[in-house]
Amino acid sequence: MARRSADSEINGQRNHARRSDRFLEGLAEFRSVTMVSHVHPDPDSLGSMLGLAHLVMSCLQKPTRLTRDGPISRAENRAMVEMLGIRLEPIEDISWHEGDALVMVDSQPNTGRHTFDPTVPLYGVIDHHHTPGEVEDVPFVDVREGLGATSSIVCSYLIEQEIPVPPRLATGLLYGIETELSGYPREASPLDDSALLYMYPLADKELLARIRNARLPQAYFECMLQALQSSFIYDRLIISWVNELAQPELAAEVVDFLIRFEEVDWAVCAGVYQDKLILSLRTALPHAGAGEMLRQVVGKLGRAGGHDRRAGGTIYLPSTAPSAVEQTQSELRRRLLKALHIDECRGQRLVSRREMLQNLQA
Repeated sequence: MARRSADSEINGQRNHARRSDRFLEGLAEFRSVTMVSHVHPDPDSLGSMLGLAHLVMSCLQKPTRLTRDGPISRAENRAMVEMLGIRLEPIEDISWHEGDALVMVDSQPNTGRHTFDPTVPLYGVIDHHHTPGEVEDVPFVDVREGLGATSSIVCSYLIEQEIPVPPRLATGLLYGIETELSGYPREASPLDDSALLYMYPLADKELLARIRNARLPQAYFECMLQALQSSFIYDRLIISWVNELAQPELAAEVVDFLIRFEEVDWAVCAGVYQDKLILSLRTALPHAGAGEMLRQVVGKLGRAGGHDRRAGGTIYLPSTAPSAVEQTQSELRRRLLKALHIDECRGQRLVSRREMLQNLQA
């Protein structure tokens, strides 16, 4: 009964022309399809690329390539790639030829979230972010800002085409969707929930449990300790400054943890990674417009975007000298307080300096 209900909900999302039909029809003239996503691909982008490759191979019998833009460092994401056997080609190693169709998933062109050659024309963009990209000249565009996950769109394509979904793919799509919907307040549409219901009985639960509970490196705990020690509260906002991120994805892990603090509505982590300040933001407020707010805060300092309650961005540091980093941090803090209508004030430490020193002496 749950499976039929999921089918009905997803099929009920169709427009007068099925989007999966239009997507496949436009690929007929190409000889191969390459999938690209944003830097440091996450489970939603990985599941989406995997699902689209299965769709193209099943319906068109055309070869596909899945790419990786930058390293995949988060433990769960690495486990997903390894345990599902997802073959990813580094974007810098890809040779582009005439007849190759390029499809971007879980991102949009010219948003600063990818490094592939911008002169290579895109065939398609499939995304769910409220991060306006330059898609005017893209032949196929399916951007649904009201959805929680791009993997849900891909799931709807597979169901529309009545393509059997093997356990490995179902596991990837399910995990991609659930990671996007796991925050609170929850960002999801009926299509997302229907996709979850459809994929759950097909997924490999043992693999799913191993991915969810991937082993963590020492760098994770070092980062969390530094983040807690350098977290400051400004009214209903908490900001955590991390002077050196071992990997950019750690910023998101910090705010996923901090937003659970009962005394705040907003959590921001700003961490230095190479020559950039990596930003991640969460809010506990519904309909908060977090992506748009962070984009306005960052302005010309870098790039930012996201959803109602989750957002991320990058600020390009003029220098990694401590004074330059501190100046950028100060400007970011000032802009955040102004955007959230919080009076200028001295931040209160989440963990007092006295407690830190006592713990060191214990």
